[in-house]
Amino acid sequence: MPSFVTNTCTVPLIISILWMLQISVTRGEPQVPCYFIFGDSLVDNGNNNNLVTEAKVNYPPYGVDFPGRVATGRFSNGENTADILGKLLGFANYTPPHATARGRDIVKGLNYGSGGAGILTESGRHLGDNIDLNRQLLNHRRTVHKIIGLQGKNSTFTKNYLKKCIYTVGMGNNDYINNYFMPDKYNSSKLYTPEQFADVLIQQYSKQLNTLYTYGARKVAVFGLGLSGCTPAKISIFGANASGCVDKINAAVALFNERLKPLYDGLNKNLTDSKYIFVNSTNISLGDPTSAGFTVLSSSCCRASENLGKGQCKPHQPPCSDRGKYIFWDEFHPTEKVNMGTASRSYKAASNLDSYPMDIRSLALLKL
Repeated sequence: MPSFVTNTCTVPLIISILWMLQISVTRGEPQVPCYFIFGDSLVDNGNNNNLVTEAKVNYPPYGVDFPGRVATGRFSNGENTADILGKLLGFANYTPPHATARGRDIVKGLNYGSGGAGILTESGRHLGDNIDLNRQLLNHRRTVHKIIGLQGKNSTFTKNYLKKCIYTVGMGNNDYINNYFMPDKYNSSKLYTPEQFADVLIQQYSKQLNTLYTYGARKVAVFGLGLSGCTPAKISIFGANASGCVDKINAAVALFNERLKPLYDGLNKNLTDSKYIFVNSTNISLGDPTSAGFTVLSSSCCRASENLGKGQCKPHQPPCSDRGKYIFWDEFHPTEKVNMGTASRSYKAASNLDSYPMDIRSLALLKL
């Protein structure tokens, strides 16, 4: 399962929630006709609920702050980043999970995210089943064929429709924390140096992003990885370095992020009728957490399960009452308040380092 980027008291990293207050949610018609979401547990909104896996959270206290206090399968106390981005894009309703979407709902977009999923098929499999990125892409191909039928037009009409939509992709967390840094379960760290493993991931990711293009995507925001070594779960397992985090994990993740910019540049050069942008999750998380009201920086709000490798909330146990002060909801995932900051700065960059070459708001407005 993926992690959110943060750090401990020594080197505080957090999103400035104040930026959320500067963005007004669009009312009326959405800025784009549809929104498709690919990713892991940071965006999963119920796709794992019926899978045979430990990476599912359709039980309390998850969802304690979600409308209706329902545990929908989101790895959060409330909304995740994809939910909030959808609102910022002007959608009145949440983008439905692929697993349960029916009828014309799919025309406005789907969420394919799956907890535990990675770029590589094998990542996260020790937890059970997940919908890796290759399977998410296959699901999207089927969705496109269904949209052609629902629109009652030819494929050219649907192609022109889809090129106006926003696609977000966030993958790679599990390839590190639920693969490379689990040498007792996976042999990737024995086969590859960190540099070589980053190259393996980028090579596969490039093919997958090109595949997404062949299925009609033209406006694609790809999220970089955060500092996975700063999560309470990984600190508990490996121990913290002087930085307050697990430096070897963060150093490996940085190698992957460094290779993303050339990847996006190449896609934009070769696929001239599309635009791929990079959302810099690490830069977005920089700042002083106390300025946003956070006081608990390295402990989870909910009581974690005894299995530290799992790091999810213990079922049916009451969480902390002051959730607005916590960065982490469970031992891997951020609270809704942090998700608000992530989504807001992804949508509207607070710094020119937040996204490249533009933010999601600009991408939505772009005419292709």
